[in-house]
Order: sequence, then C-alpha cells, then structure tokens
Amino acid sequence: MKPVEIAPGIFDVGVNDWNISDFHGYSTPFGSSYNAFLIVDEKVTLIDTVKDKGHFPDKLLNNISQVISPDKIDYIISNHTEMDHTGSLEKVLRRVGEETPIFCSKMGKKGLSNHFHRDWNFKVVGTGDELSLGKRTLTFLETRMLHWPDSMYTYIKEDKILFSSDSFGQHYAGNEKFDDVIGDAIMPHAKKYYANILMHFSPQVLKLLKTVGEMRLEFNMICPDHGILWRKDPQKIIDAYVRWANQERVKKAVLVYDSMWQSTEVMANAIAAGIDDKGVEVRPMTLRKWHRSDVMTEILDAGAIVVGSPTLNNNIFPTVADMLVYMKGLRPQNKLAAAFGSYGWSGEAVKKINKEFEAMKLEIVDPGLRVQYVPDGNSLDACFEWGQKIGAAIVGE
Repeated sequence: MKPVEIAPGIFDVGVNDWNISDFHGYSTPFGSSYNAFLIVDEKVTLIDTVKDKGHFPDKLLNNISQVISPDKIDYIISNHTEMDHTGSLEKVLRRVGEETPIFCSKMGKKGLSNHFHRDWNFKVVGTGDELSLGKRTLTFLETRMLHWPDSMYTYIKEDKILFSSDSFGQHYAGNEKFDDVIGDAIMPHAKKYYANILMHFSPQVLKLLKTVGEMRLEFNMICPDHGILWRKDPQKIIDAYVRWANQERVKKAVLVYDSMWQSTEVMANAIAAGIDDKGVEVRPMTLRKWHRSDVMTEILDAGAIVVGSPTLNNNIFPTVADMLVYMKGLRPQNKLAAAFGSYGWSGEAVKKINKEFEAMKLEIVDPGLRVQYVPDGNSLDACFEWGQKIGAAIVGE
C-alpha cells in the first residue's frame, strides 16, 4: 500500500494487514488496514500511526518519506490510543523528534502515558477546540466510548473531511481505497464492523450523530482508520449507522445452535421450517460452521434470537455458552428471544439460556422447548409448531 493522495496535500500513508484473521475475537478473513493520514500544510501533521507489527512502522515511515521527510512533521494527532493506531508512535517520535506536540483528548493523554510511560509533549484538546495548520484548520470533537473513553474525531473545516478513527470503518484490506471504487460490496464489511465493535455503544452513536447535526458539519469525505474511505456518498454510511444504532428490526430470526448427536440440530431444522411457514426469514447458523462475529452481524437487524443447546454436564454446551457471553457483551436490544434444546438426563440448558436472555433484557416469548433424547415424529411436529409461534410473534400475530 503506497501513499494515496485523497485530497490536495492530504495523503493516506497507512498499511494493509493482509494476514490478520482474528481481531479481539472477531473474524477478519479479508484482513484489515491501519489508515494514517498526512496533511502537508504550513504545519505538517500526522493523524494516527499504525500497529507495531513486523515491518509496519518502517512501512509507515517509508510512505511518509515518499511525500515529505518525516523530520518535517510539526504535529501528531492521536484520535484513539488503542495500539493498532498508536503502536508505532514511539518509533515515529524517534524519527520526528520526541518534543513534537501530540494532540489528544484528556483520556487520550492518560492512556498514552500509561501505555508508553513517557512524558511526551501532550496537548490536550476537547470538543470545539481548533488548531491552525496554515491554510487549513482542524476542529476536534470528543467521541467518548466510540469506542474507548479517549476517542475523538478530527475535522478539516476547509476541505470538509472527517477523520473518524474507529467509527465508520471496516476490517477490510484491499487495493480499493474509496467507496466509489468498491461499491456496495463494502457494506457487509461495514455492517459486521458495527455489529461487533460498536453495537453496545449504540446510544452514544445516536447522541454523537445528533451533536454532529447540531454543529452543522458537512462532509465531503469520511476517513476511518480501518478500511475504505467514504468520498462518493458519505451520507450512506451515516444513514446506515442510524439504522444500526436504532437496531431496527426486520422480519428475520437468527437461529443459532450447536449439537452433540444431531438431536438439537434436527430440532433446529424443524423449528426453522415453522418460522419460515409464517413468512419470516430465518437464518439457521450452527456454531460448528459460523463464527460468533458472523452470527452477531445477522443479529444486528434481526427480530428474534433463537438459541439451541444440548445439555452437557448440567449446563449449556460450551460453544453456545461462548456465543452467549460474546453476545451479552455487545448488548443487542429490541429483540425477541427463545431457547430450545435436547437432553438426556436433566435438561438444564434451556433454563440457563433464558437466564442469559434475562440478563440481556431481551423479551422472552416462550419458556422454551425441550426434547429428551432423539426427536420422534410427535416431537418434530411440536418443534414445527413452536417455530410457528416464534414466527407469529415476530410478525405481531
């Protein structure tokens, strides 16, 4: 990935991470990118750095060198202290000069100080603060808990370009740099990113978008720190964030399960047929095939979450328990929920799944369905009818 001039005198000097396949427990089969931005003005400014992995810091400095000598950098902006954006900061400062001012939020200063244990030249900024670069002016906007306490945005008033840190991004490494180059193919990546990184901060997303509206900010381009940049239609990703943050329900049920001896799987198939019979889209997702982050992507706009588990050692099956813990951390809202499962002896799994639903404050539409040992014809009829009940609840019958 060579430096790309995204606007006159403004360059993306970041790197692609083609081989990363897991990001905090979130599958990234298409890799990711760590975008960093260089603004060449009377004051040369670097916005964010890249992960300290292998050759990435050297690649960042080499990309900068293709535009301007790194020792010409006057300012560094740290929008977010997470290490995929600040890991190379110490190496950059060795080249640029450790006295170089680092502009960050109050919590950003605390985070950087605690991580690097260095007394660098921090300049704390808050919402509405401005920094003149010469022809351009940067405006800062704190975005606490999107998705860390230190997070902030940087906005160029004259170009109407927003550097949005981890908002509006995607874990995607590709040769395409802009939305008009890749087209709608990027939207599933953006949706997965929101579902697994930002879903539990949806109230803050809505609050932020209201603040942006009140500030009357206009956008010619939105530049996240991961994935492609939005220049053709920045409003498209903003509108998508409004939908996702509201967790608007569609007529869809996500049926996620695992099975020991196929009994729970046979139940799942019959339940799915019953849901479908009510005209509701159903997505059966076995955890032997689907990664938990792909399941959460489907759950983002689902009307119902249906979870199936056999009982193992008087408990939920381990893969299903893992899924529930992951889901609980992301705090899905505005969902119906129901549990089912097979068992041999005592059958506690359904009851324990319901307790997890209660902890997530989901609306449980049925106490749950259990079948002992192998489902027979009558049991499968009951599964189909139970699926119809779930489907009817989704469509409001």
